[in-house]
Amino acid sequence: MARSSNFVAIFNDQKGWRSCFGRLFPAAFLFFLLLFTWSRWIAQHNKEKLLTWSLLGNISKLSTCENQCRLPGSETLPKGIVAKTSNLETRPLWGLPKVTSTSKSLFAGAVGIKQKINVDKMVQKFLGSNFVVMLFHYDGIVDGWKDLEWSNRVLHVSADNQTKWWFAKRFLHPDIVAYYEYIFLWDEDLGVENFDPDRYLSIVKSEGLEISQPALEIGESEVHHLITARGRRSTVHRRTYKHGITGILCDDNSSAPPCTGWIEVMAPVFSKAAWRCVWYLIQNDLIHAWGLDMKLGYCAQGDRTRNIGVVDAEYIVHYGFPTLGEPDKAKIAASEHNPINKRIEVRRQSYNEYKVFKRRWKKAAEGDECWTDLYPDDDQLIQSSL
Repeated sequence: MARSSNFVAIFNDQKGWRSCFGRLFPAAFLFFLLLFTWSRWIAQHNKEKLLTWSLLGNISKLSTCENQCRLPGSETLPKGIVAKTSNLETRPLWGLPKVTSTSKSLFAGAVGIKQKINVDKMVQKFLGSNFVVMLFHYDGIVDGWKDLEWSNRVLHVSADNQTKWWFAKRFLHPDIVAYYEYIFLWDEDLGVENFDPDRYLSIVKSEGLEISQPALEIGESEVHHLITARGRRSTVHRRTYKHGITGILCDDNSSAPPCTGWIEVMAPVFSKAAWRCVWYLIQNDLIHAWGLDMKLGYCAQGDRTRNIGVVDAEYIVHYGFPTLGEPDKAKIAASEHNPINKRIEVRRQSYNEYKVFKRRWKKAAEGDECWTDLYPDDDQLIQSSL
């Protein structure tokens, strides 16, 4: 009886424990479910907050970076590693470079060995003013200059039968020559006996000239346009009142080339800001510069009637020697039948290139809706002067 009673008691106890567990299990399950749900919500909430902070940080960074102008091709590099400019100084293979020039100006010219004597005088003049000098050899002869004392102090670039504009487009990129405040891009047939580069730069700076040239001495020079002729009573002049052999009259109201805002391109001097603009005008397929001078006003960095001028106080002589494209007398003598006049062919090519240049300019002007023509009436005036 006692055993039966104990069994009943145990059975009752187990039944009660199961009944209690049955009541507690749903409550515990609900509790853990709520805990799990709450923890997931907290985790998701924190994740969203972190994502929001991250996005805000990226947006802020993006906004900051959008205001930075990075050079094309440097986007994957840290900004501080990018060197925007360089110079034309040579460097030794070991050791520290010697300071060969402290000048902030560059003289460059296309030269041939036939004009060696005259070029020698020009180079000595500019080296004497501590210029960096770069010679473009259009006849392919470089070794013929090695006997000159200064030959290893200047830069030599050689390519057969190319003009200074071809060389300049490829070897005077604005980022390279941005180190230099002024770029002299001259022909080889210029006399510099009465020219001082330092005094010239002093005048150019004081007058605010972005594009300029030294005046041509009348009587000794080949003068194509009277605006380039030397005025003996002035330091600088910016206009003329007669346009040479064409008979076109210029007056105080004239605002277009060749009356004002114009230089000839045998001896141009550009500020680095003006050169950066002019460099874009020189087409890859442009050899000659006929007509280029008529568009220089667009690169004057302001009012072309003020920022373009001819310096009378420092003048040169334009000998007008025929060089590139000069007839080869030996070949002409050897060929009795229909010899080619190379000078005529050069002029014909110049004229053809100018026609191409005008067509490209017109097409570009019509196709750029964001561009404003500063001188819309020029084409008609320039055409009448050519």
